[in-house]
Amino acid sequence: MGFPKINFRVCEVKQCPLYLYNDVVQIAGIAISMENNGESSLINTTAVYFPPSRSSCKILSADLTRIIIEYERADQIPDCLISCSGCTGSIRLEHFRMLSRGNDSSNPDSRLEDIVPLLNDLPFFRNIDPAHRHTVFNSFKVRNCVKNEIILRKGDPNESFFIVASGRVTVFNDAEVPISTLRQGDVFGEMSLICDENVGATVQAVNVCRLLQTDRQHFRNMLQMHPSLQHYFTRLFAKRLTDTNKMRSDEYASGMIGTLEEISLEALFQTLHLNQKTGVLTITQLSKGIARFSMRKGALIKAYYAGRKGKTAFQSVLHEKNGRFKFQQGLPAEDAGLAEIGNFMKLLMEGLQSLDEHATTGR
Repeated sequence: MGFPKINFRVCEVKQCPLYLYNDVVQIAGIAISMENNGESSLINTTAVYFPPSRSSCKILSADLTRIIIEYERADQIPDCLISCSGCTGSIRLEHFRMLSRGNDSSNPDSRLEDIVPLLNDLPFFRNIDPAHRHTVFNSFKVRNCVKNEIILRKGDPNESFFIVASGRVTVFNDAEVPISTLRQGDVFGEMSLICDENVGATVQAVNVCRLLQTDRQHFRNMLQMHPSLQHYFTRLFAKRLTDTNKMRSDEYASGMIGTLEEISLEALFQTLHLNQKTGVLTITQLSKGIARFSMRKGALIKAYYAGRKGKTAFQSVLHEKNGRFKFQQGLPAEDAGLAEIGNFMKLLMEGLQSLDEHATTGR
C-alpha cells in the first residue's frame, strides 16, 4: 500500500495483554465516500502495522480504522490522544509526528539564540545575576512540542527541568482532570528532581509550544551555584500550595468533590439528576479503576467503568462503596450530541434491584 504511514505511540497501559508502554503502532490508508446511480457506498483501505514481536489486535485495528474513516486519510489525522475500546485491559495512544528536524541547530525554531530576547521576561532567569545569565542559559536546549504531546507522565522517572518559552501546557491530576495551565515563564519538572522522586503529575502540551529543557545534573549545579534560585523555588512552592488549598476549598464549598463514604453513589446520581446538572462525573480509587459518567441536564448520556460502557457500566459502579468523586461542569464537544442511555430513574431502579439481588445471592 503506497499511502504514508503515521505513528501512534502507546502512552498508557492498563492491564493490556498485548502491548507495552512506548510501543508504536503505524497505520496507513484512505476512506472514500461514493455515490453511483442513487446508491451511496464507502470504500475504506486501512493497513495497521503492529510493533515487531507483538501480536495483532482486532479491537485496536477497528478503533484505528474508524479514525481513518473520520478523517478520510491517515496523513490528515491531527495530533490527538485516543483510547482503545478495551478487552481484559486497555491502552491509550498518542499520535505524534516523527520530526526529523528535532533540535537541529539549522532549524530556526530550535536555536537557543532566538530565545535570548525573552530572558528578562522569564522569572527563572530574573533570579540569576545578569553577569551569569547567559552561562546558565547555555545549559538549556530548545524542545519543540506538538499539540497534545505528553511531556511528562505521572509515575515515570524524570531527568529534566522545563521552562515554558512559548505556548501552553496543562497539568492533570490522578483522575486525568486538568488542574492548572502553565504559560510563558512558568516552570515544571523541578519537584521530581529536587525530591528525587518519579513524576507527580502528567503534563501535556495544549498547543504547539517551545520549552527550555535541561538535565538533572545541570539543574542541581544551578541550585548550588545560585542560591537566589533556592529562594525562587521556595516562593514558587509556597504559591502553588496556597493556590491548591484555595482550589480545594472552592471545590468543597461548591459540593463538587467528595468521597463515597460521605455520600452513596445512589444519592450522588440522584442529586445530579434532580438538579439537572450538565458535566462529567469522575470517580477514582474504585476497586476496578476509574469510572466516568457524562450527564446532560440530569440525564445520563455516557458511562464507562471497568471496561464496560453504557447501562452495564452504570449498574456495575453502584456496587462500589469507597472512592473519591469530582463533578466538572461542561461537556467535551464529542459528548454534547450523544443520546440518553435511557430513562434515568428506570436505570437507577434497575441498578438498585441488581444490587439487592447481588446482596441476596452473594454473586
